[in-house]
Amino acid sequence: MNPKFCIISDGSCDIPGTLARQHQIDIVHFPVSFDGIHYKKEGLEIELSELYRQMLEHPDVYPKTSAPSPEDFRRAFEKRAKEGRDILCVCISTKLSSSVQSAQIARQMLAENYPGVRIAVVDSLCCTLMQSAFVLELCRMRDAGRSLDEALTAVEPLRKSGRILFTVGNLDYLQHGGRIGKVTSIAGNLLDLKPLITLQDGEIHSSGIKRGRRKSLAGIVELLVSYLKETGRTPADCDILIGYGHDPAEGVLLQEMTKRRLEEEFGPQEALPVFQIGATIAVHAGPYSIGFGLVRRSDRL
Repeated sequence: MNPKFCIISDGSCDIPGTLARQHQIDIVHFPVSFDGIHYKKEGLEIELSELYRQMLEHPDVYPKTSAPSPEDFRRAFEKRAKEGRDILCVCISTKLSSSVQSAQIARQMLAENYPGVRIAVVDSLCCTLMQSAFVLELCRMRDAGRSLDEALTAVEPLRKSGRILFTVGNLDYLQHGGRIGKVTSIAGNLLDLKPLITLQDGEIHSSGIKRGRRKSLAGIVELLVSYLKETGRTPADCDILIGYGHDPAEGVLLQEMTKRRLEEEFGPQEALPVFQIGATIAVHAGPYSIGFGLVRRSDRL
């Protein structure tokens, strides 16, 4: 199969390497650092297991990521430009990173040598699991023989349909990042309060608070059910992905809880796919982030 265009995404999409290769998605990785000086590319120079190990062993050290460089994108673009194929590049929301700007600079760098190759750079207005679903839906269109222009036409409705629904293990990372105050963080941790958070249109919104981990997991399941019912959709209308941080057992637990709850509302269900959340979100939300990412299926827009 020779698709009409190829798809490149920055590493915020958190698509596992085996799945990326299966769907012919090229990934431009984010560098991550624990000291602000030495950076390693997630998935290439530091594995997620090592990232989370260091986060757990050094809870007072907060890692950070930086956007891929224009040169990182240029290399990825040129690899496909040499094949003469158009490129659709998907990046994390500009409200969260400068990755889009790096990709746009890289596109300009290649323009003179590859004038016949179109490179479309898309701000996904999302990250992590929603970006995974967003990219996989664009793959669905590509593999169905749709053109680059047809895929670009679908970008806006896909973005509008997307959500990230998640919770965190404690409030330390949100406090460190300035999302909440120190007093609120201390009090919340003492009371074992867990925020329910929604990301929509690139903006983070509070969707409630639960006390205890199990109740917070049930809370985000209810956010998912509410989204489906309020929009008149069923799980089959959407690509819905589960993401967990450090602990894969929690991903399995949420998968089981979700399947049972969706079956109560919508009848028999397949278990949802489970991905591990990567560095671009882990450094802001901590090692125990967990939740859903979703977009509406491109053939049901």
